[in-house]
Amino acid sequence: QVQLAESGGGLVQAGGSLRLSCAASGRTFSSYAVGWFRQAPGKERDLVARISTSGGAIYYVDSVKGRFIISRDNAKNTVTLQMNSLKPEDTAVYYCATGPRGLFSPGQYDYWGQGTQVTVSS
Repeated sequence: QVQLAESGGGLVQAGGSLRLSCAASGRTFSSYAVGWFRQAPGKERDLVARISTSGGAIYYVDSVKGRFIISRDNAKNTVTLQMNSLKPEDTAVYYCATGPRGLFSPGQYDYWGQGTQVTVSS
């Protein structure tokens, strides 16, 4: 069993930065890939970034490439999403998720945090 808790969301002006953190409990966390998803009102929950168990394989959706950076510290059971050059269209609830099958679809992830709101004003 893994429990996840996100933090670091908030309100920021366009062009600004936020750093989201995902803290995990459970000994198996380092054995699972971790994904950051986001869901805007009325839209589906979509993968933003994913990092493999060792951090050696990283995926970003095209819309955040060059602006967001995902990283993990397995010794501290944390995954971080550094978000730079934020745009109003980045506004959403952001979730971290993990699990043994985690690839690119929300349905492949077994454990989810409660989410943290990110609002980018224009």
